[in-house]
Amino acid sequence: MAGGVIATGSGGEQDFPAKLTLQVFVCTAIAAFGGLMFGYDIGISGGVTGMDDFLLKFFPNVYVKKNHAHENNYCKFDDEYLQLFTSSLYLAAIVASGGASLMCKKYGRKPTMQAASIFFFIGAILNVSAMNLPMLILGRLFLGAGVGCGNQAVPLFITEISPPKFRGGLNICFQLLITVGILVANCVNYFTSNIKNYGWRISLGGAAVPAVILLVGSFAIVETPTSLIERGKKEKGLKTLKRIRGVDDVQKEFEEMVRATEVANRIKRPFRELMKKPSIPPMICGTIIHVFQQFTGINVVMFYAPVLFQTMGFGSSASLLSAVITGTVNSLSTVIAIFTVDKAGRKKLLVFGALICMVAQCTIGVILKKYLTETSKVPNSIAKVVVLLICVYVNGFAWSWGPLGWLISSEVFPLETRTSGYFFAVATNMLCTFIIAQAFLSMLCHMRAYIYFFFAAWLIVMSIFVMAMLPETKGVPLDEMVEKVWKKHWFWKSFFKSSDTERPKAMVQLEHQEKPNH
Repeated sequence: MAGGVIATGSGGEQDFPAKLTLQVFVCTAIAAFGGLMFGYDIGISGGVTGMDDFLLKFFPNVYVKKNHAHENNYCKFDDEYLQLFTSSLYLAAIVASGGASLMCKKYGRKPTMQAASIFFFIGAILNVSAMNLPMLILGRLFLGAGVGCGNQAVPLFITEISPPKFRGGLNICFQLLITVGILVANCVNYFTSNIKNYGWRISLGGAAVPAVILLVGSFAIVETPTSLIERGKKEKGLKTLKRIRGVDDVQKEFEEMVRATEVANRIKRPFRELMKKPSIPPMICGTIIHVFQQFTGINVVMFYAPVLFQTMGFGSSASLLSAVITGTVNSLSTVIAIFTVDKAGRKKLLVFGALICMVAQCTIGVILKKYLTETSKVPNSIAKVVVLLICVYVNGFAWSWGPLGWLISSEVFPLETRTSGYFFAVATNMLCTFIIAQAFLSMLCHMRAYIYFFFAAWLIVMSIFVMAMLPETKGVPLDEMVEKVWKKHWFWKSFFKSSDTERPKAMVQLEHQEKPNH
């Protein structure tokens, strides 16, 4: 058997022996390249929108405003078509995640990840060869389909193959690869920005690389036992479970999976099931966490970091280099979450991360309000302080709201509504990302430095919600989330008082069966 660390469930009623096996590491690493695809796009789009050759070809009006000596610093990049270039991807992702939800349930997580890589590859080819704006936007739509499928399937895949004790750290590998993708994109942009005429094509075409790696690597990974059992392949599911756990004594965990999948398969309309009272707590928490994640303001920084730095007076190359610095901080800081999330828990990281982000946002707002007028440049020493504060902000986000949004929403839903519930979580994330991406440059133009206080106010709201309403899910087996988390929460437990009438009859019958002793 593969060597590894022995893990158990949560020390409660269920105790599932498992090793942290090489198979799980390999599957997690390959699947997480779906995150690298997403991260690369986030980083690359902000970089190319600051390249003169790219703007001159597709957005000549922005090019003129950018290079106009007396143009308002806060408004030089305010263009609805430029914002559409960035945000169109997320509209496609919303639609694609709906299809991916159905595909995950009917065909499995693995084929959905393969579809994600194919869509993303096609989008990269269209972008690298784009001759006009419609072709460029079409490529972005295909990229969005890839992001929607990948973001739907990858976190679920990693969550379902991971031992409960290590689920948080392994799931965060998805977010880690997002940050690596952003960093790689910033580095690529830095070097291609000096290549005349076609540097932007190299940047956009680079998106094909992680897509190919995910597609080829996906043939080497296993399907999750939960998905196999859900689709009637119990023997293969048991064999796969033994393989990824590294132990033969998996019967208890296997029976829990079978119990959950029997319930799930009797739910013919999982989306309708989400509207029932017991589904409301995970639905609210699993989706609002993504609203909050986007309204931390992170994509303001990661999408438009080069644009922001140019607004403050950095040159094109200097702004891209500053984006590389923040991208490096982002990647390194995410590693912190991998080693702390299963020890400190989800809630502590979210609250402390929000406080750090809020202080950084407010300080940046005060500085820019004082030093950045409509036509002046921020003094060089002050601009460096702002870059440092952005690094502090990114650090606080990278080990809290960045990875934990995806983790929490992938683990709070019971199996019968997991793919449909997670679709709403992903769609919410993409919708909020679209709103921020589409509106930010206009908001920056009208709100100016006050935009940082806008996001700081959101950070206060989300901290209060986490402390009062979000339950701790650290170390809880997925199939025991209802009993051990939701039914014990001071507020959400009220949604389960009439569970025998509200929850599906199949679930109630199975829950009242005597569990086998071992």
